[in-house]
Amino acid sequence: MIEVRGLVHRYDGEAAVDGVTLTIPDGEFLLLVGPNGSGKTTLVRHFDGLLEPDAGTVAVDGRDVTEHPVAARTSVGMVFQHPRDQFVAATVGADVAFGPENLGLDRDEIDRRVEDALAAVNMAGRADDRIDALSGGEQARVAVAGALAIDPDHLVLDEPLAGLDRPARESLLERLASLHADGTGIVVVTHDVGGLLDLADRVVGLSDGRVAVDRPPGAAREELDRIGVGC
Repeated sequence: MIEVRGLVHRYDGEAAVDGVTLTIPDGEFLLLVGPNGSGKTTLVRHFDGLLEPDAGTVAVDGRDVTEHPVAARTSVGMVFQHPRDQFVAATVGADVAFGPENLGLDRDEIDRRVEDALAAVNMAGRADDRIDALSGGEQARVAVAGALAIDPDHLVLDEPLAGLDRPARESLLERLASLHADGTGIVVVTHDVGGLLDLADRVVGLSDGRVAVDRPPGAAREELDRIGVGC
């Protein structure tokens, strides 16, 4: 479970996140939506300690993230908007192995996780491929595999459909639906809910750093236009 209580984060004195309180249960598929600049990315970067609050708290599985960042990063797998920003190795397999290696797992377990994660994103047998030779859609899938390899309770994806062609979008949506069905919590950060609303259990909308919408998908549709989010 991810628990956010009275979270405030400021840049140069201006609040990007302004008093957000939010609970995300295990296994929930949550759409975190809002126009550009509404605070979405700033909020989720607190889930695994990439940012520290100016006020308030964030806890994952009952542990304060600021005090236990390693535990948070084990439970929350993060996929950034631009996959290139998170790659740390030249080849697919080495990059996906990076997270499990940092968890101190033995080699057999690391290899198993890499194999399973690549299979989960339809990249089986591609471990030796160079990342810089992959298409944008393939790079996005490798980024998801890298997050899956740490076996997270929650998978957080920031604008995962941006820049993908239709086949890549459909493949990723199918994979997210499958992961959710298997019990992984999914948080998708987006300013455009097209193709995602039917997968979600809940929609939370931010406006000017505050929660403006918190509804089931069907009930949220009418409110999203009000905060500048297209359906």
